[in-house]
Amino acid sequence: MSIEVRVPDEQEGTKAVVRAWLKKVGEAVAENDPLVELETDKVTQEVPAPAAGVLSEILLDTDAEAVPGALLGRISVGEGKPTPTPFVSSEVATRLPAQGERPSTWLGTNGDIETRLSPSVRRALLQHDIDPSRIHGTGRNGRITREDVDRAVTMATVSHVDGGDKAIAQPRVAEPFAASDIPHDRMRLKIAENMVRAVADAPHVTALFEADFSAVAAHKKALAERGVKLSYTAYIVKAAAQAMAIAPAINGRWMDDRIAVSSTIDIGVGTALGDKGLVVPVVKDAGSLSLEDVGAKLDDLTRRAREGQLTGGDVSGGSFTISNHGVSGSLLAAPIIIHQGQAAILGVGKLEKRVVVRTVGGQDAILIRPMAYVTLTIDHRVVDGHQTNAWLTRFVEILESWPSA
Repeated sequence: MSIEVRVPDEQEGTKAVVRAWLKKVGEAVAENDPLVELETDKVTQEVPAPAAGVLSEILLDTDAEAVPGALLGRISVGEGKPTPTPFVSSEVATRLPAQGERPSTWLGTNGDIETRLSPSVRRALLQHDIDPSRIHGTGRNGRITREDVDRAVTMATVSHVDGGDKAIAQPRVAEPFAASDIPHDRMRLKIAENMVRAVADAPHVTALFEADFSAVAAHKKALAERGVKLSYTAYIVKAAAQAMAIAPAINGRWMDDRIAVSSTIDIGVGTALGDKGLVVPVVKDAGSLSLEDVGAKLDDLTRRAREGQLTGGDVSGGSFTISNHGVSGSLLAAPIIIHQGQAAILGVGKLEKRVVVRTVGGQDAILIRPMAYVTLTIDHRVVDGHQTNAWLTRFVEILESWPSA
């Protein structure tokens, strides 16, 4: 009897490729064992074994395109008994390579981490001479993923000290600049493909406003004093959801015969992953969530994004997107490319103190306020300037009139 292994449907059309098989044909697997890694332009996800048995057939091999529902392989059940995954002894696991020794002789881990490494992870560990026992695995059951290795390579370099008896991770030391080509990885290629298609399909137009965050800052400080810590992004998401009432088409998308307006406000928030690009996890039905719930959801999504633990469902189904590019120091970015299939994207620049003129007691006054530029880039097929400006006016009004905590 055979059990089919298929690409999960939850990718909702996101193009994926097979990154690596974690088991070989003829190898025993237990139910829910990580079986194969799939990679999209947004996430890498593991497909677990749907049943215990023996992997009898691989139909989509490494680098093959994997559309939702596609048949990946088959597991024979009743013909073999899954065996526990072997672990390397503690002596081997904790031993560090001697000076000049290739890590292939110690490519194992202790009992806290699975020793089964995917081919791509094994190649990366060998390439960068990294001891896997020094990497915290974020995959299922603590298994090391390729993102874990990439993160280790980016954040630290393994240096041998004390005559080679120890290996510790140290911050990279600044070196003289040397130009070198950077090969494309799959995520970068998919991001490029999506960006080009989005610009080609949708005529982009950007409107610029300015927002005073004084009321939000006061509310945020008052909550913090009560032990409730929220990011400014939580306020931005909540205000964006509330502003949709003034121009519902901004929460829609262009179709050949109509403008399809989403029944829920599902807001994606761009999250940078360093040199690996970015992902856009989605706060589902943000319009029905309280401010505190939005904050909790954002914290969870951001943490899992940076740990490489997002699923296809976490990054799909968005109806509107926010690019909080100001967190990296940018005052203004325009146009910000609209997420394909959406009508608009909100950009929020760096929050900084600026001198502004306000009317106080009937007189003009020069004040210092926390200000940020906010932009709305729209698909001009879906909405016009009047709706764009009305939405931004309402969005800024919500932020500037945030009630006291």
